Amino acid sequence: MKIEKITLHHLRMPLVAHFETSFGRIFERDCILVEIQSEGLTGWGECVADRDPGYSYETSGTAWHILMDFIAPLLLKQNVADAADFQRRVAAIRGHHLAKAGVEMALWDILGQRQGQSLRQLFGGEKTRVEVGVSVGLQDSPIILVNAVEKYLAQGYGRVKIKIKPGRDLTDTAAVRRAFPTLKLQVDANSAFTLETAKTLLPLDEFNLLLIEQPLFEDDIWDHARLQKLFKTPICLDESIISPRHARYALEMRACGIINVKPARCGGLSQGLEIHDLCQQAKIPVWCGGMLETNIGRASNLALASLANFSLPGDISASARYYLEDVTEETFTLNADSTITVPSKPGLGITVLPAQVEKFEMSKVIL
Repeated sequence: MKIEKITLHHLRMPLVAHFETSFGRIFERDCILVEIQSEGLTGWGECVADRDPGYSYETSGTAWHILMDFIAPLLLKQNVADAADFQRRVAAIRGHHLAKAGVEMALWDILGQRQGQSLRQLFGGEKTRVEVGVSVGLQDSPIILVNAVEKYLAQGYGRVKIKIKPGRDLTDTAAVRRAFPTLKLQVDANSAFTLETAKTLLPLDEFNLLLIEQPLFEDDIWDHARLQKLFKTPICLDESIISPRHARYALEMRACGIINVKPARCGGLSQGLEIHDLCQQAKIPVWCGGMLETNIGRASNLALASLANFSLPGDISASARYYLEDVTEETFTLNADSTITVPSKPGLGITVLPAQVEKFEMSKVIL
């Protein structure tokens, strides 16, 4: 496919309610939409880099720079065969996975449209409905947290993840578990602990959790392997898995019992697919994490999560979870069985509304 034009849209969208992790509290979210035109088709991708370097060193500012000054020049007026070809072309750019993933998503969208297949079909996904859960940020008190969880359960979510940090870990988890004894529950520390302080989390083993996500440093695998030996609850790695190679390290070192696959964090959907396959071969389950995506990124995540080894509910959630207004014609809603239906139309299977994009646009550049 010949890449004729690339347009970048920097959006800032207000959240339905603030979202707080160990990094801090946010009330709005940045992202960059990547629009690619090729031979009469338009593909859309979402770069999930936010304004601040909390979850990742990448920000909307750095991603804008990398996309405009380094990635786009490698693609414009070129014939890009597929995702593997794209990855070869950008291999000399170290890191900047969130930026790369946004472009690769748009290329997949075009590939699917050209072949008349949805991303689920292109990936070989088996499920037409994906089991999902909801991620609940830190609240002002355990009572408020329990009330928030109750609200999401009333909406139909069957799995809940709560954020934790030092001083807001055991008490919060105990409160939710007491209130909901049979709930599918997991916790996420977002790298807030050290190997020494994480030992205070050992009582979490008594709460029958699905997993404990990324307790240690965002670039660590070694200490997670040491920590996993102390817990019967599976440790799940998120931030540490930035490529299929790092997934292999974690599997060989037995650093975790579960991996959270975020294609944006790894540099693209093709990399997420490879991690899925590695984990499936090792008989390690995976699930699809979320980055407060718009419906563009949400459609992409649903397609990926349709693969067989995504056996745990993903952090995908319904459209209304984060935004009162989104940027697509389609709205993703929660089914009665805590699932969301995977898009079935060609490509991402969504229709972007230009007026909505313009409404939240901070800046735009046409390349």
